Amino acid sequence: MVQRIDPRTHSGWAALVERMPSDVFHSPAWLSVLADTYDWIPAAHVLLDDSGDPRAGIPFCSITDMFGNRTVTLPFSDYCDPLVADLDSWRCLTETLLASGDPMVVRCLHCDVPLADPRFSAYKRAKWHGLDLAPDLDSLWGGLDSAPQRAIRHSQRNGVTVRWASDPRDLRTFFEMHLAVRKYKYGMLAQPYAFFENIWRHFVQRGEGYLLLATHDERVLGGVMLLRWKDTLYYKFNASASADLAHRPNDLMVWESIKHAKALGCSKFDFGLSDWDQEGLLRFKRKFGTTEKTISFLRHAPEVGAAAYETQARELLAGMTRVFVDRLVPDSVTERAGADLYRFFV
Repeated sequence: MVQRIDPRTHSGWAALVERMPSDVFHSPAWLSVLADTYDWIPAAHVLLDDSGDPRAGIPFCSITDMFGNRTVTLPFSDYCDPLVADLDSWRCLTETLLASGDPMVVRCLHCDVPLADPRFSAYKRAKWHGLDLAPDLDSLWGGLDSAPQRAIRHSQRNGVTVRWASDPRDLRTFFEMHLAVRKYKYGMLAQPYAFFENIWRHFVQRGEGYLLLATHDERVLGGVMLLRWKDTLYYKFNASASADLAHRPNDLMVWESIKHAKALGCSKFDFGLSDWDQEGLLRFKRKFGTTEKTISFLRHAPEVGAAAYETQARELLAGMTRVFVDRLVPDSVTERAGADLYRFFV
């Protein structure tokens, strides 16, 4: 029997994600961040055995906006594998969702089951990097390329230090750097500030998230936001001030994050998603001795081709983005645009 539940609060979901291999994107805390930021109502389908215990599951958000209706597993998440072991369970969990006639999107990293389903087709790929923390720190240091080793020593010699943020004002400093990177380097809008406030509330304040800041002469050079789930520490967001890159804070922050993961007793460090063509970011993650895998973006699309209104809406959204990330536009206006428009990028 398949049951629809609220994975933020249902004890069956908590038991399922604890028992099966799961990631931070399955966690009730992450689902709460999405719900509180974008007003979506997360749901999950769980497959119950004869005794009523869940043995498989999939979380999702049903989204209705100017692009129509669609089911996404999960919005703004690097990946979110279905918690299934076989194709029969996967089909049971998705039968009702596909019967609605709405498109469905899922991102898979660890689970290959959906890739064998002919109802879904791959439409995009991304890269994932992770680090096995089983070796001791000396071995992990030895696994780094010489370039980050030199950069870390350079930062330390020049007086760059790191600290863990505990004040919400530090979060605002980090966000402003994040917005600047998105706007001036990539020409993209930033997530709403409320998104980071909700991460702070659901993770950092509960001791399951951390904001690491690199400083020099009391000036913040950069920051890394880390999330913890089970035995893994997730390197979720990074931002640094472009004027201070000569201090090489990014390599130092990654190394300190790895050391923190070891101190927490984590066995894995997740560097997250990189777009296939982000060569600079890919090189950055590879130099830490990581393993590289592929994230598959799968779509079930009942209708062939996008409706004319959807195509027009996406062109309009792209045009509005170009306007709001123009260098002549004040950052405060760019921030407000992200707060209003970012939800449509899913």
